[in-house]
Amino acid sequence: MKSLVKKVTLAAGLTAAASMASAETQGVTDTEIVIGSVSDLSGVFAAVGEPAMRGANLYFDKVNAAGGVHGRTIRFITEDHGYQLPRAMQGYNKLLKRDKAFMMLQSLGTPMNMAGFKLLDPIGIPNVAPLTAARQMLQDPMDNKFTSFSSYYDQARVGVKYLNKEFGGQNVCAMYLPTDFGKEILEGAHAGVKEAGLSFVTETTHKPDEGDFVGSLSKLNEAGCEIVVVGIPVRQAITVVATAKKMGLADMKFLGTSASFLTVVAGVPGGVTEGFYAAASWQDLWARADEPAPKAFIEEYKAATGKDPVGFSMLGYAAAKMTVMALEKAGPDLTHESFISAMESLDYQDDLVGNKMTYGPDDHQGADSVYVSVVENGKWKKVYEE
Repeated sequence: MKSLVKKVTLAAGLTAAASMASAETQGVTDTEIVIGSVSDLSGVFAAVGEPAMRGANLYFDKVNAAGGVHGRTIRFITEDHGYQLPRAMQGYNKLLKRDKAFMMLQSLGTPMNMAGFKLLDPIGIPNVAPLTAARQMLQDPMDNKFTSFSSYYDQARVGVKYLNKEFGGQNVCAMYLPTDFGKEILEGAHAGVKEAGLSFVTETTHKPDEGDFVGSLSKLNEAGCEIVVVGIPVRQAITVVATAKKMGLADMKFLGTSASFLTVVAGVPGGVTEGFYAAASWQDLWARADEPAPKAFIEEYKAATGKDPVGFSMLGYAAAKMTVMALEKAGPDLTHESFISAMESLDYQDDLVGNKMTYGPDDHQGADSVYVSVVENGKWKKVYEE
């Protein structure tokens, strides 16, 4: 009996200790984990943010219906910034101060994430799988930051070299937003040019709401541009390619990064985007629709939403699944430290996205692969991987 009393007392003490630790961790109670996201649901990158949030919510809803993680349900709160920095900061402040979010997941935009770090870093809030491939997502301090894929820099670098090898184009140009997002893509283009021994000819900068690209494309044409790397919003990339075709610039090859690697870009009616290239760090969902994991996801998503999923729906779902894996490994005594340690231990094959995901104490980037795809018959077709 004495031994039993000791065991019961010890168990009660451990439970109490776990509850106390969780009570001291922002966003964690005995019954709930609060996860936040600052995304674009109404602005120039809404075609990225909105489906990603749907995908994440689909997975979290499934987990909650099964009882949550260690008895805690997940409350996922998304704040819409419309790709405007002031609104993003309002969203971060609300999530951190009012909602007391435990972590951030799939927050969208390079400038928005970087501004958010000023609030997240001092209190150690994890920032996981942001919807930007900027290298700054792993800037110091890196401890609380985890990305899923290769950077815009590497995507542009690899894409430029592929197009040169495939078509022999020597003159490289860029069209980009003069922001951290656009500038990183520009830097990657310059790196590809240097590695392949090409010439960087000229560039044009643009505003997020710009809609007329005739003048810019005329400038690139006069400069002899053969490969054009684009670091602009989704609708603008589509408009640029459409305008170039109307102008008869058939020999220009346009290259986007993961920011342009969207199902909607490939499926523009009338073949507007045929021949457009994108270098990204995951494989297209619909190109693998007959494989078991993508097929199961497509069926699950359609049953839950009544809509076909797109590539970023898949990414949201995969990021939520990865987060739950880490929460489970962190154990019932959930703290920021235990979660970060759990994230650093993840090593798995993500059959849905088509990547091997590996993290470690000194490696907070899940995958480093780059896949180059081209729009062919209204769909993305993978043509190269590195």
